[in-house]
Amino acid sequence: MHQTYCRSVWWGEGKKNNSKCKVNFLGQRIKIPLVKKGDVKNMKIDDFAVIFDMDGVMVDSNPYHKIALQQFCDQHGYHLTDDELKNNIFGRTNKDWLTSLFGETVSPEQLKVFEDEKEALFRRIYAPHLQPMKGLINFLNLLRDNRITRAVATSAPPSNVQFILEKTGTLPYFNVILDGNSVENSKPDPEIYLKTAAAIRFLPQKCIVIEDSLSGVESALSASCKVIGITTTHNRQELSHTHKNINNFDELSLHELNSLFSS
Repeated sequence: MHQTYCRSVWWGEGKKNNSKCKVNFLGQRIKIPLVKKGDVKNMKIDDFAVIFDMDGVMVDSNPYHKIALQQFCDQHGYHLTDDELKNNIFGRTNKDWLTSLFGETVSPEQLKVFEDEKEALFRRIYAPHLQPMKGLINFLNLLRDNRITRAVATSAPPSNVQFILEKTGTLPYFNVILDGNSVENSKPDPEIYLKTAAAIRFLPQKCIVIEDSLSGVESALSASCKVIGITTTHNRQELSHTHKNINNFDELSLHELNSLFSS
């Protein structure tokens, strides 16, 4: 078994955990405690949990990411189409798409410079417009009042996670938060949802994931989660392979969530 330590996972009531946590999981390098495959001891099987992606789900930030991405890419001599942004960038970690854009030879140090440049540009553009998605706060209150476990699993860097969750006042609602630094493999790989489910001690099959991007949907489905698609980035037809799709959180109720497990 391989041992490592968690540094970038956020735990309980919106507080970042900087403590070292030894973990083991099938010889795979991970950052949070996971259980061996097939071992359901201490996993919750009667209830369900809700896991939120952030960009395009909790906030309708992708139009502003698009502006920032286009300005960033133009400054570096790249011109991306809307389809390239939707299918190749949205939902992925900065490391993943920046490496794809600039090539495998770009150094980790330069990648960090590029990431900081693009995200600072995004936060500057988005700050005057930032607000929670319609119905989000009421939905989070509904989950909290009914003691339903809540988590965030996002490809965003920690600086953006803190920026958005603090500005929307949603940081205290979440038991666990995983950001883009918490995984080795970007969406559509299922790693982030498998890790999040394990961190909150739920089987993936008992987790409802709310996603907007196709790569995020694929990630959650591959992890065996129930998936609700929200139509900020893609339309209902493009999200037809999810278990349910919505325009905003006003369309969700406890009955709707429970019904995902009745079939």
